[in-house]
Amino acid sequence: MALPADRRQTSILRNIDWWTVFLYIALMSFGWISVCGASYSYGETDIFSLDTRSGMQIVWICTSIVLGFVIVMLDDRFYDTFSFVIYGLLVLLLFATIFNPHTIKGSRSWLVMGPLRLQPAEFAKFATALALAKFMSTYGYNINQWKHFAATLAIIMVPMICIVLQHETGSALVYLSFFLMFYREGMPGSILFTGVAMVAYFVVGIRFADVHFGDSPTSVGKFAVLFMVQIFSLGMVWVYCHRQLALRLILYILGITLVLVLFLRPYMDIVYIQLGMTAVLIGYLLWQGLGTRLRAYFFIALFALGSVGFFYGADFIMQNVMEPHQRSRINVLLGLDEDLRGAGYNVHQSEIAIGSGGLEGKGFLNGTQTKLKFVPEQDTDFIFCTVGEEEGFLGSAGVLLLFLILILRLIHLAERQPYRFSRVYGYCVLSIFLFHVFINVGMVLGLTPVIGIPLPFFSYGGSSLWGFTLLLFIFLRLDASRNLMRS
Repeated sequence: MALPADRRQTSILRNIDWWTVFLYIALMSFGWISVCGASYSYGETDIFSLDTRSGMQIVWICTSIVLGFVIVMLDDRFYDTFSFVIYGLLVLLLFATIFNPHTIKGSRSWLVMGPLRLQPAEFAKFATALALAKFMSTYGYNINQWKHFAATLAIIMVPMICIVLQHETGSALVYLSFFLMFYREGMPGSILFTGVAMVAYFVVGIRFADVHFGDSPTSVGKFAVLFMVQIFSLGMVWVYCHRQLALRLILYILGITLVLVLFLRPYMDIVYIQLGMTAVLIGYLLWQGLGTRLRAYFFIALFALGSVGFFYGADFIMQNVMEPHQRSRINVLLGLDEDLRGAGYNVHQSEIAIGSGGLEGKGFLNGTQTKLKFVPEQDTDFIFCTVGEEEGFLGSAGVLLLFLILILRLIHLAERQPYRFSRVYGYCVLSIFLFHVFINVGMVLGLTPVIGIPLPFFSYGGSSLWGFTLLLFIFLRLDASRNLMRS
């Protein structure tokens, strides 16, 4: 039996997770302080003026709080019922934005309506999360069935493609965070491992491609990647097939590799022998699959073949397809180029700002690097460097601790959901937050690529703040009604 409307609203407000709301308010408050520090210029007398970035951020914060209240007051079944409708409308908006005549900093991702500028890509995140939750909660859905998994990937790929066509590659990469939710919902760990392995191949292969074993023509990068392909493949044989066979093959691989490095390396390029060994391994895995009729052998052989193809394909794309500025960014990240006046300038200045903050920081509005505008985009993508300079190590650690508590709280809320729709949506939310925090803070510290994504609740702007508010408060609304009786 359903509750009357007034009692229902009272129950919802009572059941809202106020600890998460407190974290939300705290992060936005610290974010506003950081925007003040990043946008303040010497001589300004009123940081609350709407003519300043800090004044406008107050407007975005207030409207976000109102937006959060409206979301909480809506019936939770609204989000379930209209998930696909919301997703479809946002995809249409993303598609229309591709042809937007307004280009801002080389991107066509903004809709300009007079003084108001909105970025649909920020709102597409919550729409995609709702669509995934709706589809994955349908009766009979099984993520381990390829047709279901392919349809799920299509839900993610459609907005990603639209955003890439808007020249917003960084925002598109955020959608890869949904794979963390897939893993929680039963996606095989081998798929997640494959993604991690690809990153390892790319970093090691590109970083050490031009490094050689002494006077040998053998590339350390190519040799190391092929060796990793062999070991990773046999590790999967150990886990999914036959341990004794895997151990025996690992010993063979280690022995042959040792002989190659010690005796043949000075005289020839042993990468070709490594390629031959990998080909033999793939053939042997296929033969084992035919003999034992275990499909795992075929998948592992496909993994090994795909790994080799991915590495050589990535190298070709890096050298022949990517734009020079994109190659430069990757080279700077991997330490191949320094380029302190070009691609590495932002990160270098950010590291200087953070390092100058020391333990306790220089104090509110006293950061010299930020006041003198040495760091580009210092109140948006590089907002965390302001935290490091003005609040120091202690302040930065405090901010990261708040984000960690928020992530852990979201995990707790997601796990207590009685319905799959709410749980899937909750894990989508925390995956997006985790990706944004990890990548944004990492790029400010020079640990991850500079892909231009905001720090939740800190970076200046209404679109990102509203987008994160929608993500969070829809989940809080779903959580608040988890125990309500349905009519």
